Amino acid sequence: MVSQEDTAIIANQLADLTRNVEQMAAQLKALGARADSHDRRADSQQARTDIQQERIRIAAGELAEVSDRLHAAANALREAT
Repeated sequence: MVSQEDTAIIANQLADLTRNVEQMAAQLKALGARADSHDRRADSQQARTDIQQERIRIAAGELAEVSDRLHAAANALREAT
């Protein structure tokens, strides 16, 4: 048979366990929120990186076209002289 003292001890242990579980749940929730925030920042950074890489690719293509034109002009000048 369980005495009132044993019941009180068990009740206190369950209360402590409940508080600990609630604290861990709050910590996990905060950790999840930070992870979500980090993911959003990483996604945003990746989008900016993708845009910059596309701009660099376009600029490199334009520079290649300008280089080709300059070579053609230089060749035309050589042939003209």
